[in-house]
Amino acid sequence: MTFRLVYRFGCLLLGRLRLLARSSTAKDVEILVLRHQLAVLQRSNPRPAFTGGDRAVLAALLRLLSKRHRSALKLLVTPRTMLRWHARLVAKKWTYPHRGPGRPAKPETLRALVLRLARENDG
Repeated sequence: MTFRLVYRFGCLLLGRLRLLARSSTAKDVEILVLRHQLAVLQRSNPRPAFTGGDRAVLAALLRLLSKRHRSALKLLVTPRTMLRWHARLVAKKWTYPHRGPGRPAKPETLRALVLRLARENDG
């Protein structure tokens, strides 16, 4: 829920940035992408570890850039990786939790009552 809210807020904020002058907006977004990548690198030691929030921010920012600007930008991830992240996100959204087999267990009081009635009727 919070991830979706943060993503929506980020998209709205970045949409507003896009409405500014196009040339300066592209530069601003590029700076934001590079700063975010730098923050990820500073946070993780040997390998960059992207969290779900990091992936959402990068996806939202890169969505605002044109293909030409994206190809000129030095990214820590490849476009294929971004597509894989997106595919996993969509798969998670449409995957429903699976229940265990069979009926749910009866309450313990009901089980005790059934056993007591069975003992009384037996004798």
